[in-house]
Amino acid sequence: MSVNLKGRDLISIKDLTPEEFFQFIETAISLKTGLNMSQRQEILKNKTLAEIFQKPSLRTRVSFESSMTHLGGHGIYLGPDDIKLGQRETTEDIAKVLSGMVDVIMARVFENKTVKELAEYATVPVINGLCDYEHPTQALGDFLTIYEKFRRFEDLKIAYIGDGNNVCNSTIFSAALMGTHITAITAPGFEPTEDVINDAKQIVKRYDTGSEINVTNDVNEGIIDADIVYTDVWASMGQEAEAEEKKKKFLAYQVDMEKFNKAKPTAIFMHCLPAHYGEECTHEVAHSPRSVIFDEAANRMHSIKAILALVTP
Repeated sequence: MSVNLKGRDLISIKDLTPEEFFQFIETAISLKTGLNMSQRQEILKNKTLAEIFQKPSLRTRVSFESSMTHLGGHGIYLGPDDIKLGQRETTEDIAKVLSGMVDVIMARVFENKTVKELAEYATVPVINGLCDYEHPTQALGDFLTIYEKFRRFEDLKIAYIGDGNNVCNSTIFSAALMGTHITAITAPGFEPTEDVINDAKQIVKRYDTGSEINVTNDVNEGIIDADIVYTDVWASMGQEAEAEEKKKKFLAYQVDMEKFNKAKPTAIFMHCLPAHYGEECTHEVAHSPRSVIFDEAANRMHSIKAILALVTP
């Protein structure tokens, strides 16, 4: 049964029900199929998206702008120096000004509180394009990819190896919603927070999805029997000062072929990109026949197209 998402913000995966999450996946599949058959549906004809970027981007920017073009609308890029969010004028004022000019706002920002403040004051939908706490559009693209490869979510096992960061958080919440088991494998001291794990377990309980949520520091044990092996950079943008220290602590967590082969023979390798080969993974794993990193990257556009189509009034 479809759910009306028009006018809804997408700030956190936690805000979705399993039905709403899967509706994004189904819509993405439908729109992707149409595009592959050279069919473009101008669902958002004459609609405008404001794209606020505090952080630079390849996949997020191109995905949002391509999506608006395919759907008949238009995207306006607002870079770090264009509006100086929260500096040149308040986030509240920017949200209210943009609400009078555009139909939907995407914000790729440093802090979760910034995108939440935008959503509080905007009268049009706000989409979290990334913050320090979550990366919901990435998670939807990832789970679209998983569904394409396995045709189900239930009873699959994700081994997420790396920092307990925003991508890790959104992956955990998505797994909890979809009945997918997940083990977050991190260096000591870099685990997802207790709040994230508790919130995920509450999602499992609330919707009775059967997902198992685990955390371990043992990479060799945690990766066994995984269907999906997922990693991300050890230090995100804005954490450059920590990068060298993290390299030392995460060196044993690099996904090489020896570790990847501990997963199931049918396991796929995922990475949200950009990849730092020789750090969180090897080039051999990332470009192996079972790597889906470029399908995953392309699916960012298809999942974002679904988000825009469903939430834009």
